Amino acid sequence: MATAISANKAELLAIADSVAREKLIDKAIVIEAMEDAIQRAAKNRYGAENDIRAKLDPNSGDLRLWRVVEVVEAVDDYFKQVSVADAQKLEKGAKVGDFIVDPLPPIEFGRIQAQASKQIIFQKVRDAERERQFEEFKGRVGEIITGVVKRVEFGHVVVDLGRAEGVIRRDQQIPREVVRVGDRIRSLILRVIRENRGPQIFLSRAHPDFMKKLFAQEVPEIYDGIIEIKAAARDPGSRAKIGVISHDGSIDPVGACVGMKGSRVQAVVQEMQGEKIDIIPWSPDTATFVVNALQPANVSRVVIDEEEDRIEVVVPDDQLSLAIGRRGQNVRLASQLTGKAIDIMTETDASDKRQREFAERSEMFQNELDVDETLAQLLVAEGFTTLEEVAYIEQDEIATIEGFDEELAAELQNRAQEALDRREEANREERQSLGVEDALAAIPHLTEAMLVTLGKAGIKTLDDLADLATDELVARRRAEPRRRNNDQPREQDKGGILADYGLSEEQGNEIIMAARAHWFEGEDAVADTSQ
Repeated sequence: MATAISANKAELLAIADSVAREKLIDKAIVIEAMEDAIQRAAKNRYGAENDIRAKLDPNSGDLRLWRVVEVVEAVDDYFKQVSVADAQKLEKGAKVGDFIVDPLPPIEFGRIQAQASKQIIFQKVRDAERERQFEEFKGRVGEIITGVVKRVEFGHVVVDLGRAEGVIRRDQQIPREVVRVGDRIRSLILRVIRENRGPQIFLSRAHPDFMKKLFAQEVPEIYDGIIEIKAAARDPGSRAKIGVISHDGSIDPVGACVGMKGSRVQAVVQEMQGEKIDIIPWSPDTATFVVNALQPANVSRVVIDEEEDRIEVVVPDDQLSLAIGRRGQNVRLASQLTGKAIDIMTETDASDKRQREFAERSEMFQNELDVDETLAQLLVAEGFTTLEEVAYIEQDEIATIEGFDEELAAELQNRAQEALDRREEANREERQSLGVEDALAAIPHLTEAMLVTLGKAGIKTLDDLADLATDELVARRRAEPRRRNNDQPREQDKGGILADYGLSEEQGNEIIMAARAHWFEGEDAVADTSQ
């Protein structure tokens, strides 16, 4: 009997060791699963109402089984309570309120109990394995990992990563890449999500960071931090651009990434199924970086609009198609690389635009200031674009224009202010005709022109305005690249109702909160009364 018992003990420990090694989990977790299975089997044998505990010694394999009972004066629950007299037999000195241990004899496992215990152990081991997988991979997001294609389901590629499975969704694959079961494949760990059926590991071969990591593997200077990839943009399977900078003046970042006879960049290109890669020197100067990003096209001039977060690029007439690229690919990648919306136009288009703007502004000054064409053109040529600039600029700035004097400058400013007053009055009348409440005019930052715009959008009362979110009111249009300056904005480019007035998010918050102030006036009155 002793031999049989020791054999059982040894077998239990051997099973625990084997499962722990195979599943790469702590042996203590397997021991705990066995104890739980034994406890449940004992409850089936002695009654589920009992508080039964089991303890398996991880070193010797000894198994102890007992139930915990409370010492009471009068027994109500014979499964969990014991009288003082009976308690004394189990433990000398036991008194009312104590919890004592009542040892139980070992149990024999029948077929059903053995199967149930096996399921309990398997379930706990599976849970522990899933948790181990999640903990292992959650800290590896952003790394490149190599796996074997296990199967392809509905266009999604399932990859065997050794101790877990990952999936490359269809939108994260390189277009037209042929993947077969059994192929070894490299991909980027995009994100790891904990789920009941196990961690979901999402992989990508289309993300720009995949290209960055490939370059880090092929270019030692990037891995060492001497060269840094500051920006990357991809059209997976077709073309990509990266902006690089060297922190060592003696090392050319572009040359280091290309390698001897293009060996380094070719290794990356082959991994990305022939995707062409433009390696561009990064610059902190936005205009310079935009010029570099639009290579191989030549750029004549760059105009940056900080308020609109857009860049206007002028190219020679014969460079337009090259700058835009096939299906807009070159300008789109340059826009992603720089983080700016880029408008491409030819020198002819730019000249026509300047002439058109010059004529429009000159005509506006002629009409609003009641001056002749020559004087209006002089103002435009000096850089004046709006009536506000003429009305509120220092008078000396106008007087110093050739042919102007202080008297003429003062007269122009008076006329500009009168024109602005006329505009304000016209906007006020239109606002009132739209039915916009006067209460809205008292809100800070809102002009009569803004109120007209709100009225046309159906915002006519304090409650209408108060119901808006800040983004709905002042959010700017999305910065999307456009091929020509005269393209119409698409629906998704449209921002908040007052997007064209240049209001900041902070000003938008102040407007919304001022509109909501009347909601709380009643609460303030109640609070004052209660005090």
